[in-house]
Amino acid sequence: MPKVLSMIGYSASEIGILFAAAPLVRFLVPFAFIKGLKIDATTFNVSLLILCISSIAFYFSINNFYALLFSNIGLGIGLSLVLPYIELISLKYLGKERYGKIRLFGSVGFILVALVLVKFLSSPYIALNYLLVLSFTTAITAFIIGKKANALLDKSEDIKNDISILKDWKLWAGLTLMQVSFGSFYNFFTIYETDHGISLDMTVYLWSFGVVVEIFMLYFQGALLRKNLLLILQIATFATAFRWLLLFLFPQNLGVLFFTQTIHALSFALFHSAAISYLFYLYKHKSLAQQFFSGITYGFGAFMGALIAGYVYEFYPKYLFLSSTFIALLSFYFLYLWGQKLKTKEVI
Repeated sequence: MPKVLSMIGYSASEIGILFAAAPLVRFLVPFAFIKGLKIDATTFNVSLLILCISSIAFYFSINNFYALLFSNIGLGIGLSLVLPYIELISLKYLGKERYGKIRLFGSVGFILVALVLVKFLSSPYIALNYLLVLSFTTAITAFIIGKKANALLDKSEDIKNDISILKDWKLWAGLTLMQVSFGSFYNFFTIYETDHGISLDMTVYLWSFGVVVEIFMLYFQGALLRKNLLLILQIATFATAFRWLLLFLFPQNLGVLFFTQTIHALSFALFHSAAISYLFYLYKHKSLAQQFFSGITYGFGAFMGALIAGYVYEFYPKYLFLSSTFIALLSFYFLYLWGQKLKTKEVI
């Protein structure tokens, strides 16, 4: 979609704002659950309906910035009510060792769409057709599965909230900054590389290669997730900073670009699984922990990442991934401080 909007004529800052909207919604939604909102079969089905309506709305709003902004907000609302509970059910009934083997199907879907879509992307409306068809297919499939899983969706945790963002701010800052650093990659990698002379086809192959490596990690990461999860998070954030630095230094070197995509196995696959597993272990209120992880990191983090990347690429395009490097290093630093805090507690 960022490439589609660029083709239409949207500026980098406008694209950043548009793609910051949905993550911002994901950030706000978890606070509604603190106030009493509960996920059940009705809420689940309403979220699927919102997803479908928002997909249709893209057709009528593609050429209007504010209309498109509200369409994307609707998409964010729909997704923010579904994704955290999918994670919770997966972890609760499959366990962290088997989680990756389920999560990799999303990566397979990404590759299939990316490889097919690039061959036919001659008009923005072709991308919208894909969005509409896949959104409705997802919603229908989820509705059918949801009917069989009502007992799981309706089963709420009668547990007192033990999550304190302020008390554990170093941990949450580290997790969130990691996603902020991804703002440049998720929203502008395709534009960044094509602006440096890499073809659109080759850029999609880079995306797909990264996801292939991601799938490999998701399938075989079970043994790693039995190790020190916090250490895994620290290693992943440091490796991600190195990855962004290479993209800044060598934006036209295909060998280096493919190498940076191998690091996606650590940056996304291992980091994501380790993060949700660590929070699942750390807090008693497990559903709310997943809601906050989705909302704060993939919500607020992605919101800030898209916003920052949009303005950096518009005014200082050369330094797009250098800014991401510093943000990822900050993420590593805060996770290191969190680890030191835990060690101090153990000594006391």
